[in-house]
Amino acid sequence: MPSIYDILAEQRIADALRRGEFDNLPGAGKPLVLDDELFVSPEQRMANKVLRNAGFSPPEVGLRKEIAKLRAEIGELEDGERRSALRRRLAMLIVQLGEIARSGH
Repeated sequence: MPSIYDILAEQRIADALRRGEFDNLPGAGKPLVLDDELFVSPEQRMANKVLRNAGFSPPEVGLRKEIAKLRAEIGELEDGERRSALRRRLAMLIVQLGEIARSGH
């Protein structure tokens, strides 16, 4: 349940939108640049950027993508051998992801 502060904030934002106070702001219509590495040193941030630009990513990123793909594929299949095989593969990938998370790598 939203607090009174949440309700007041939403109401003020809606009022400002109606008055056009958010029109013509700098950067309007452009994608937001979100820095998800706020607590990483500038040196490590640069190293991460170089690796990302070179197409490298941590193993868990690939695992998460494969897990999402398998879940979507399983959702489209009816019960059967293929669905069972994919579910076993999915379970294995989830275990691997958990091991990576526990090890901190």
